[in-house]
This record gives sequence, structure tokens and C-alpha cells, in this order.
Amino acid sequence: MTATHTYRSRIVWTGGSRGPASDYKTYSREFVVTIDGKPPLQGTADPAFLGDPALHNPEDLLVAALSSCHMLSYLALCSSSGVVVAAYEDDSVGTMSEVDRNFKMTDVLLRPRVVISAASDRGKAERLHARAHDVCFIARSVNFPVRHEATITSA
Repeated sequence: MTATHTYRSRIVWTGGSRGPASDYKTYSREFVVTIDGKPPLQGTADPAFLGDPALHNPEDLLVAALSSCHMLSYLALCSSSGVVVAAYEDDSVGTMSEVDRNFKMTDVLLRPRVVISAASDRGKAERLHARAHDVCFIARSVNFPVRHEATITSA
């Protein structure tokens, strides 16, 4: 595996078709994300910033990126450590707060619920969550806490 990986995306503001961004309260925040070979993703601002609540916003996508990166790291570690995972779900929550008169993400809590095989070591399955946090590329790249409260049950 190479030491550098490059990711490309294209953002197009589609709200301009509804009129120019000349008034903060009325311009459309809608955009489309395109990545070669993948379906487009429609997005907007958080509803608190006048976006459409029916569309994805960058804050939601950041929380989803952290959650999915943790899950993929965890599954990779489990599959190479003899822990058989039968199911995995996460209801994660991110918090954005005003700090020094500007907003920023201040915390993300991951709450994975994992089902492992009866023969798998539950203690090891729990410890691998901490390791997954340490190797998750996205969690290692942000400047706020990413916590996890895992629940592990046996099938």
C-alpha cells in the first residue's frame, strides 16, 4: 500500500439557479457533491443556518465520516484478531458549539452496538474499540474529542 492516498471531490453550488447569493436570509444553500464513479450527493447548510432539513449538511457528513471510519477500522481489527462480528450499528451524535464567537465541532460521541459470535472473546472485542479509535484515519485528523461508548453482545 502506498504511503499517500489522494481523494478528489467536486462541489457545485446549485442554489444559484434560484437566484444569486445577494441576501443572506433568502439565497439557496443547496449544492451537489460529485466524485468520479459514484452517485451524486445533494447537500445544503444545517437548518440552523437556513439550509433544507431534508438534505445532508457538512456537519452530518463529518459525524458520519467519523462513525463509518471507526466501524471500518473496528471490523478490520476484529477480522484479523479472531473476533467474529455478526452485526454493527452506530447512532452517533456530534456537537457544534460557539467558541470565541465562532462555531466549531467540539465533540463526537459514537455509540456502536456490536453483536459478536458466542465463541468470540468479549473482552478483546471491547478493547479493539480503543484500538480502532487509534487507527481511524478521520478521528486522528480532527482537533476535537471523538468518544465511543460501545455495547457488545453475543449472538
